[in-house]
Amino acid sequence: MNFTEEFKHNLFGINEKNFLDSSLAVFEYQYKTNNIYHSYCKYLNKKPGNVCQLSEIPFMPIEFFKNHTIKCGDWKEEIIFKSSGTTDSGRSKHYIKDISNYHQIAKINFENQIGSLSQFQIVAFLPSYQEQGDSSLISMVDHFMKFSHPSSDYFLHKDIEQVLKNDHKKLVIGVSYALLDIAEKSIPSNNALVMETGGMKGRRKEITRSELHKQLKEGLGVTEIWSEYGMTELQSQAYGKDGVFTFPNWSKCLIRDINDPFSYLPENRTGGINIIDLANVETCSFIETKDLGRSFNGCFEVLGRFDNSDIRGCNLLI
Repeated sequence: MNFTEEFKHNLFGINEKNFLDSSLAVFEYQYKTNNIYHSYCKYLNKKPGNVCQLSEIPFMPIEFFKNHTIKCGDWKEEIIFKSSGTTDSGRSKHYIKDISNYHQIAKINFENQIGSLSQFQIVAFLPSYQEQGDSSLISMVDHFMKFSHPSSDYFLHKDIEQVLKNDHKKLVIGVSYALLDIAEKSIPSNNALVMETGGMKGRRKEITRSELHKQLKEGLGVTEIWSEYGMTELQSQAYGKDGVFTFPNWSKCLIRDINDPFSYLPENRTGGINIIDLANVETCSFIETKDLGRSFNGCFEVLGRFDNSDIRGCNLLI
């Protein structure tokens, strides 16, 4: 069994005690096998021999996924996930070697944080992702529907009132502007867990997450709103209520100083979000995003975007 297969086999056994050792092992592997990441680390004069802490690991700027093929070694991908965008050259591309592994990670992560998929009828409002194609979110939701209530489906404007008012326990998941379209019809969602995935996609004015949640609660008649924080470049998602997110045990959020990207901030200070996603063992596990946030008690909040950054589908601007 090679390194990646053994690591994937042991992924769900990662915890706080062995997270550092696991991260350092992945860093050494990716330094040796990922040509793009190796060049970036070499430019920063970082290598396995002088990296001992999480804060010393180089985090690759997320833009590299737009302009380079990010892989460890040479293998044929099963699928290429692409970010939202108007031109193919402007879209990030994440090469996935084993789609079944991606689906397994997504399902275990969701059920650990939210609950068994078998209890839900999935009611999905993701029109822009369906139109674009090549979406990791659509692939995940498609897989989830295999384990949920048989009437789970994607919806635009068909039979919405009837679906939302039925007695099935529902997971109502959607991009922000689509959920707002439904909320403005003031159709109460009976027995529903409502989850927004962010993103106005230019269809509506950007608003704060707190304002979004306020409008969704009022329009859909629910007392809480869940959020999903994910992106094309990751294989793991964070989930949370009221905008407070938690990653699974094999992922972690670090907050970097916006004035010094190689320094990190203590809890409750706002800075740039760096993500360690050890599920990305075959691509790059250490990613510097363009999102702003703060961490506390093992959780984190997403507070906006850096100025002049692309608007991403996974979050809202301040």
